Amino acid sequence: MNRRTPKKPEPDLVPGGLSVSTRAWAGGSVLTLRGELDLDTVELVHTALDEVLRTPGTVVVIDCAGLEFCDSTGLNALLRARAVADGGGSRIELVHPRPLVLRMLELTGATDAFPIRDGLPA
Repeated sequence: MNRRTPKKPEPDLVPGGLSVSTRAWAGGSVLTLRGELDLDTVELVHTALDEVLRTPGTVVVIDCAGLEFCDSTGLNALLRARAVADGGGSRIELVHPRPLVLRMLELTGATDAFPIRDGLPA
């Protein structure tokens, strides 16, 4: 009888949680979101976006490939950050949004708010 080894949870991601990692690139910052963006986790995104948007004229790329869920609270955080970015001459772009995230943007009319990149910057 073969037993499958259970998948180990990622150390920085609790079930139903969110992890946010940031790295710099020549044009700005890449934020990688993994997990669920909702009322319980939105403060992590607010903090990370506020930090990277302190530099005017920057491009913030949000990698959504690992974003499994995003509710209206998460969308509001992204729209708030976009307003801050616009005010500082910066911009926010999304990369690898899952169908769930794209559908949410379509349903809310926010598809034009965020350019979608083909891939991550080097």
